[in-house]
Amino acid sequence: MSAASCLHTEDQFLCSICLDVFTHPVSTPCGHNFCKSCIINHWDVKVPYDCPNCKEVFKTRPELKVNTFISEMVSQFRQSAQHEASSSSSEQQVSKPGEVPCDVCIGTKLKARKSCQVCLVSYCKTHLKPHLTMTGLKRHQLMDPVENLEGRMCEKHDKLLELFCKNDQMCVCVMCSVTDHKTHNVVPLREGYEVKKAKLGKTEAEIQQMIQKRRLKVAEFKQSVELSKKNADREMAEGVQVFSALMETVERCLNNLMDTIKEKQKETEEQAEGFIKELQQEISELEKRSSEVKKLSRSEDHLHLLQNITSLNTAPPTKNWTGVGVHPPSYEGTVVRAVKQLKETLSEQMKKLFEAELKRVQQYEVDLTLDPDTAHPALILSDDGKQVHCGDEEKNLPDNLERFSKYTIVSSKQSFSSGRFYFEVQVKGKTDWDLGVARESINRKGDITLTPQDGLWTIWLRNENEYKALADPPVDLSLQSGPEKVGVFVDYEEGLVSFYDIDAAALIYSFTGCSFTEKLYPYFEPCSNDGGKNSAPLIISPVRQTE
Repeated sequence: MSAASCLHTEDQFLCSICLDVFTHPVSTPCGHNFCKSCIINHWDVKVPYDCPNCKEVFKTRPELKVNTFISEMVSQFRQSAQHEASSSSSEQQVSKPGEVPCDVCIGTKLKARKSCQVCLVSYCKTHLKPHLTMTGLKRHQLMDPVENLEGRMCEKHDKLLELFCKNDQMCVCVMCSVTDHKTHNVVPLREGYEVKKAKLGKTEAEIQQMIQKRRLKVAEFKQSVELSKKNADREMAEGVQVFSALMETVERCLNNLMDTIKEKQKETEEQAEGFIKELQQEISELEKRSSEVKKLSRSEDHLHLLQNITSLNTAPPTKNWTGVGVHPPSYEGTVVRAVKQLKETLSEQMKKLFEAELKRVQQYEVDLTLDPDTAHPALILSDDGKQVHCGDEEKNLPDNLERFSKYTIVSSKQSFSSGRFYFEVQVKGKTDWDLGVARESINRKGDITLTPQDGLWTIWLRNENEYKALADPPVDLSLQSGPEKVGVFVDYEEGLVSFYDIDAAALIYSFTGCSFTEKLYPYFEPCSNDGGKNSAPLIISPVRQTE
């Protein structure tokens, strides 16, 4: 389409065949005007010859006359239209990447304002004017500019996709609605659009909510990383401090050991040197006397020998060395005593270290109460749900799914599926007990193997002094004294279950590398009464922070 699109209301300057401004306008005998090439092409394929406007039929091909008046008016109009189009184009925006360009613009493409669903063409403001002014074009359906207008045509019937089939969830044309989709629920495109748009609004809201949740999760992860970094820095600083102190202690003990040995060696050397000096002095005196005796024995002077022999017969004063000796010092036990001292020093530092660790895990204390619906019928629970011991006979209780039926076990009401938690249990006065955590799905009605593979992470006491961590295989625990209160700490994500002797501020045992996938329940087994020997209860105790 040319600059004729700039026409305001001058429909008379448009050829009714090409809908463009006249080019070499000619008149037919009936008085209608056309482009010369348009009417010639029309009559080349149309016989008998007729007027495209009024349909008057001519017996012979009419002789065409140039309409000079129309030619002059068209010439003036073209100049005016070109000027107007040039001015209008300068005011419009050039199409940018991602925007729909005008299909009619030659050279620089302006931004399209509308797309015609009939012409399948997108128009800028200038080239859109005929659709806003011409009677025939006003009936065309306009829409916001879109690309690929050909894709809006039915491939099968070459008609506009202006309906929506709800059954097949697809856009169809009028022909499709009476053929392939005849029995389907077909609605106008706008109705389908409104329904889908409403769903999109809901979907968008859901997506925004998902985005927000994920942003919060990102913030949570960043906060976790920052917290982890702070904890790591703290642990490394404490580790450097502890091991530096340990190395200083070891070095100090080693230096003390070396000094002790060197001191003994020095004393031995000094004693030997004193004896040697004294002996050498006596040897010197004896050698001198020996020389005098030898000289006198060679004398031929009778008087001289007799006068001096008495003084030479008397031995010079000397020490009796028979019982004198240098005994090398005994070093047996020196290293052992040094290591024992080191061990005592390290034990003190280890205790301080465990006290600090225990103080940290105690911050994750949870308030637990025993669940009577899980308790074995022989167990007796306190009213506040904090104590449990085994009675002499079983009560008649409902055998619900949660209840442990074969072993004297009870779990807490509270469960945990993430994070960290800590609790303390008094075991004072008992000869047998089990403590730990159990996953939700453990067998509550039959045999239970107390191993992590079967979902239990526990330690136990048997026969007053036999302590074990029930790993696979079980681990014997060598404890200097039996704990009276046991602390249990669980880090779900880390896969860690640790047991502490509260009074000794010592670590009893840790299960590491555990894989938790279910809820975890604190687990208590006071074991049988044993004729009153094991009648003391297990007591869930409030945490008393270590000093």
